[in-house]
Amino acid sequence: MNASTPLSGDDAALNQLLAHLRAQDYRFRTITPLSHAHVLARRDSETGSTLRDLFGWNLPVGKQLLPAALASMLVDSAVLESDGRQWRSKLRVSSIDDALFLHSAYPTEQEDAVFFGPDTYRFVRFMRQALANRPLASGARILDIGCGSGAGGLMLARQCEEADLVLNDINPLALRYSRLNAKGLGLRATLAMGGSLAVVDGQFDLIIANPPYLVDKEARTYRHGGDDLGRSLGLRMVTQAVTRLAPGGRLLFYTGVAIVDGRDPLLAELAPILDGAGLDWRYDEIDPDVFGEELLEPAYHEVDRIAAIGLEAWRKPD
Repeated sequence: MNASTPLSGDDAALNQLLAHLRAQDYRFRTITPLSHAHVLARRDSETGSTLRDLFGWNLPVGKQLLPAALASMLVDSAVLESDGRQWRSKLRVSSIDDALFLHSAYPTEQEDAVFFGPDTYRFVRFMRQALANRPLASGARILDIGCGSGAGGLMLARQCEEADLVLNDINPLALRYSRLNAKGLGLRATLAMGGSLAVVDGQFDLIIANPPYLVDKEARTYRHGGDDLGRSLGLRMVTQAVTRLAPGGRLLFYTGVAIVDGRDPLLAELAPILDGAGLDWRYDEIDPDVFGEELLEPAYHEVDRIAAIGLEAWRKPD
């Protein structure tokens, strides 16, 4: 499926929502679920009054906030639900610079939730820094594995003229939001649904990934990183990705890793894969302590901390 395919029905309503928010210069920077909960606790029983309250904090707002025609479209599309004289939104819209991205409402508890948060911002910043001295060539073929809202791939495509972008995810809702987010930014993208690279063809000039990395007792797709303290999914992504890099191609991989007794087990697992593929690479710890509240969970009883890391690997040109 191509993100440039004309929209209809519910998707047309969401496209109109993004257009309205852009016209209102909407901005919302999404924080962690724990911080979000603290903010809502301070505003307990409060009715919101702004677009940020409705589509960012997911507070109820008065029905006069939105134009009647847009509100009607969003109700018909099950995006807004009526709560007396108020609206509640069943999704969120967050911003990176002037770009807007649809994703799931707070709290992100559903199995098919599309997550967006501080990791998204760190991921984009990591990629910008990695590409600052070696920009992508015009027409570069880019693959975003497990794209979620599409934020990573779409922010890169904005910087690459005529980018050939492929957005991949196992979650149909993620691809729906990615398609709409691409449309809202005026970008073209090919959508590929599936849990492995078997669903995409050929080689790529750049492959990026920001997989889930936590241990989730409910094994929700958007959050659970699999076995080995959440490392297995990311390790599988890298293993597949290195076989799909074109000559001169690069891999940019951002994730979190549980540090045990001061050691990083993911680095020890990745090194032989990258060396065996003949790649040059650099591995950096971006943030030493993320999602510290997870250490209260039994699965993390021997873990020192959860660190955010960035891996850059590249294949030499022929």
